[in-house]
Amino acid sequence: MGKAMFKLVIGLVVGGGLWFTAKAMGFPPVFQWAFFSYAAVGTVVFLLLDIPSMKPQSGWGAALSVLLFFGLLCVGYGAGASFLPQFDPEDEKGKNAKVLGSAKSGNPLDPWKADEVIQRAKELDQKVKELEARIKALGSGLATVPQPGGAAPVTASVPAPGGAPGGDILKVGEEQWQLQECYNCHKLRGDGGKKRGPELDNIGTHLTVDQIKQKIMDPKSYMATGFEKEWEKGRMPDKFKDVMSDGEITALATWLNTFKNTAVDTPIPIKKK
Repeated sequence: MGKAMFKLVIGLVVGGGLWFTAKAMGFPPVFQWAFFSYAAVGTVVFLLLDIPSMKPQSGWGAALSVLLFFGLLCVGYGAGASFLPQFDPEDEKGKNAKVLGSAKSGNPLDPWKADEVIQRAKELDQKVKELEARIKALGSGLATVPQPGGAAPVTASVPAPGGAPGGDILKVGEEQWQLQECYNCHKLRGDGGKKRGPELDNIGTHLTVDQIKQKIMDPKSYMATGFEKEWEKGRMPDKFKDVMSDGEITALATWLNTFKNTAVDTPIPIKKK
C-alpha cells in the first residue's frame, strides 16, 4: 500500500508539473489536460504492475475476459475522444478545393502567379481607396467604383454593418475570412470565436482599411484593449503576410472595415508600432 501511494504522489507531481509548464508556454487548455492525462495513464500502468497476478484462465472464461477488456478499451477511447476538438472533414476538403481550384483556374488573386498578383494588387489598392471613401460617405447602399485606366465602372454593393458583403473585393474578403479560419479566434456576426481574440462586429469604427491591413501583416502593431496577455504571448500568428497575397489581405481588410455595428462592444485597438 505504501508503494502504491508513493507512485500515486509521484504521478500527481509529474502531471501537475506538465500541466503548469504547458500553461506557462501558452499551450491551449486541451493540450494542458492532454499532458496531464499522459502522466495519469503512466501512473496507472505503474500501479497495475504491483497488483497480484490473476489466476490463469482458459476456455470460454478466457475468451470472455479478452472481449470484455477490449470492449472497455474501445468505450474508454471513444468517450475520451468525444471531448477533444472536432473538425468537419467535408469543410476542410472544401477549403482545400478552393485553394487548389484557384491555382488551376488562373484566379488573378492566386498567390502562385506573382506577376498577376502584383498587377492585381495595384488595381485593388486603387479600388480600395475609392471604395473606402464611398463607404464613409454613404454608410450603406450602392457605390460605383471606377476602374483603373478608364475602364467601365463596377458597381459594388456596400452593406450595412454586419450585413452580407457584395462586390468583387468584399466577396474575396469574406472568402479569405473562411479560408484563413479567422473565426477560430474571432467572433463575427454571432459566429466563431474562442476568446483568443476580440469580437470584430464594430472593428470598422475603430480602424481604417490600411490599419486593419497592418494588423493582419504585423499582429504586434495593434493591441486590443482587454487582450494584453494574448498580445504579449503572440496568440495571433505572424504568418498571413507569407501565405496571402497583398490583394487578398487588402480584400479581407476592406471587408472587415464594413463592420461598424456600434451595438457590439469591440475593444478599442491601441497602436503599439
